[in-house]
Amino acid sequence: PDRPTRNPLKAALRDGGAAIPYLPLCAHRIHLMAGRVPQGVERAAVAGEMEATFIENLRHAADVLAQEDMVGLVEPINSRITDPRYFLNTPHQAAAILEKVGRPNLRLQLDLFHCQIMDGNLSRNLETYLPLIGHIQIAQVPGRHEPDSPGELNFPYIFKLLESLGYTGYVGCEYAPKGDTIEGLGWLRSYWESKGMKPGGPRKATE
Repeated sequence: PDRPTRNPLKAALRDGGAAIPYLPLCAHRIHLMAGRVPQGVERAAVAGEMEATFIENLRHAADVLAQEDMVGLVEPINSRITDPRYFLNTPHQAAAILEKVGRPNLRLQLDLFHCQIMDGNLSRNLETYLPLIGHIQIAQVPGRHEPDSPGELNFPYIFKLLESLGYTGYVGCEYAPKGDTIEGLGWLRSYWESKGMKPGGPRKATE
């Protein structure tokens, strides 16, 4: 929907309630989207109403997901390139909303592609928001291709930073391969080798 409203989300959760117990079979975390600013409407004119609605919807969704020990994720999406009308745009905005919602099973999904475009300052943002992060996504900027493709982001540094911060969650690869998908995973093989691992798992290359 173009705008987060009270009834559609609650209705979807209610009408699809029979499916909720089966969700943990395929995923323990689910992205809860924020909606878009209506076409032709100034963001500032509806920001307060949209935030209030989003907060109410998130509380309801979190309570439903908690019944199955699931986590809801909110992701800021950049409004400069990808989706100019998307309501949730920055980690700061997302963190403030999560604090207002006050549900422990809601977390931040931080996509470094969007974060770089909107705010940059990735090292400080990762350090600041690490306690809230439930999932990280990566792609090179500006092309949104593999991490080792030409671009603004130094992923070897970022990976080392995540390790030093103690991040143990998943890192999702949300990028468009420039060519063959398997060949495009060369960056991952290089990362494994740098850690003494065999491709495919955390095993020592010497085993």
